[in-house]
Amino acid sequence: MVLSGTVLVTGMTPCASAQGGGLPPVVFPPENPFSESKRVLGKILFWDEQLSSDNTMACGTCHIPANAGSDPRVAVHPGLDGITGTPDDKQASPGMVHQNALELYEAIELFDLRPQVTERRAQQALTAMFAPELLWDGRASGQFVDPQTGETVIATGGALESQALRPIVSSVEMAHADRDWDQVTQKLEQAFPLALARDVPADMADAIAQHPSYPELFAEAFGDSGITPARIAMAIATYERTLVPDQTPWDAFMAGNNGAMTPQQVNGWNAFRVSRCAVCHEPPTFTDHSFRNIGLRPIAEDTGRQGVTNDPDDRGRFKVPTLRNAGLEPRYMHTGQFGSIPQVLGFYANPNNPFIDNRDPLLNVPIVFGPNAGDVADFITNALTDPRVASEIFPFDRPTLHSELVPGNPRLQGGATVGSGGIAPAMVANMPPLIGDQSFKIGIDRGLGGATAWLAVSQSPPVNGQVARDELLGPVTLAGLLPGEGYATMPWPIPRDPSLDGAVFFMQWIVEDPAAANGQALSRIARLTLFCGSGGCPCPADFTQDGTLDFFDVLAYLGAFSADLATADFNSDGTLDFFDVLAFLEAFDAGCP
Repeated sequence: MVLSGTVLVTGMTPCASAQGGGLPPVVFPPENPFSESKRVLGKILFWDEQLSSDNTMACGTCHIPANAGSDPRVAVHPGLDGITGTPDDKQASPGMVHQNALELYEAIELFDLRPQVTERRAQQALTAMFAPELLWDGRASGQFVDPQTGETVIATGGALESQALRPIVSSVEMAHADRDWDQVTQKLEQAFPLALARDVPADMADAIAQHPSYPELFAEAFGDSGITPARIAMAIATYERTLVPDQTPWDAFMAGNNGAMTPQQVNGWNAFRVSRCAVCHEPPTFTDHSFRNIGLRPIAEDTGRQGVTNDPDDRGRFKVPTLRNAGLEPRYMHTGQFGSIPQVLGFYANPNNPFIDNRDPLLNVPIVFGPNAGDVADFITNALTDPRVASEIFPFDRPTLHSELVPGNPRLQGGATVGSGGIAPAMVANMPPLIGDQSFKIGIDRGLGGATAWLAVSQSPPVNGQVARDELLGPVTLAGLLPGEGYATMPWPIPRDPSLDGAVFFMQWIVEDPAAANGQALSRIARLTLFCGSGGCPCPADFTQDGTLDFFDVLAYLGAFSADLATADFNSDGTLDFFDVLAFLEAFDAGCP
């Protein structure tokens, strides 16, 4: 697919978009020049939830184009005091349920086994290609260093590459604790690209049809099949550099179309351009990429840029965000404390802001637009919005993520019965039940600490709020000591069995608790519909999951059998014996279904 409105030019390998409003050319670092195969690989990686350790988060989860490349989800981080509903709360992005290095759920302070919440709102990503440093505090610098080798891959201009890798190994955002790059690359080597996604755009679907594995996609983009963190970063950054939102009404107006903005928006633009807002939000990018303290909250809550530079003069400073597509964002500021552009303008007009330590001198006098305030809000909200972004039209198109499906899968149903302390055990079921996923697991939280628990599993619909105990997995002893503290993990590897496609399972935790009715506290019920994914069900004999049947599959299976792994129970009878080897060899000989 050819990038609409994009041409390659000479020099530093910039990619110059249609320049209506004067956005500068996008510069591709010479160490990471543009190629179409690299762009589409980056797009696939950006939207693949399998890039996370538990298949629940993609890069794009927090950067939805229709929300200006920011996160439409809003969750509460309780702040320093650890209490929600207080002034230091932050409206930020939900992340993953915490998992330890063994990929088992582990309760942590503030969140227990609920999704963690980041301490800052996810910034919009659509104009990130113009910034010398990225993230609210600028810790993603222009020098991109390979996290495995320590070598500098890009000397300058590599902030996108530096930023791209951070969430993938963050135990809050996309990873279990202590996730390393060998684990990331090994997972990609075996994953079918975008297996969890739906409504995959044509450029991505065509690339996967021609190269149906990540090693093949990397070979097409980089010349060989090696998957490395540096290549992951360069592919994602290449994709992000093509997301140029330069077709706003303001761009058309500045290019000579006097009717592109309404009279109210023109009035708002004129008021904006002569105000102190334009000093920091400088056209055409509508940011000067500086770091400033505007006095949102006490510095003790978040030191901002100082945490990167160790310079006291940087205390409380944060990156000035772009105003392009700001009207599509659900929240504003790094704290997410405002929900509309008029609220933001009201903050700057407030002369009584008490947080003045190291506040930028530009804000020593309130910024008041008076009768023009509504027009300024209209200008920012509408005249700076690219309709392709709002409608998610190429290059801002994307697949539907598994986490966006309604109803969800798994999904919780029914009620729970309380136990000690009047607390009901909580079902933790958020991983997609993908056929062949050997790492699938179910968790329990808020049970009686130290109690014994089982997981009931059945394919029969629940009766009177209870799952039939056709299969009882366990027992497990819940970690923790007190009521509401108990938690545990139950692995439930899903076989590579195509016949399971569409099969429905019901699961429910049973906790021995003397304070519960009949001595057993019950969780809500998880309903799981097993599915094959967009690549189809894996062939059971394709043990390496590389899309081909060869001698390496036999070696991999025999290695698993020797290691006594659950995946080697090929006939799923609960034991490892010679019949499993025979079943595998028969499937291999028969080929893929």
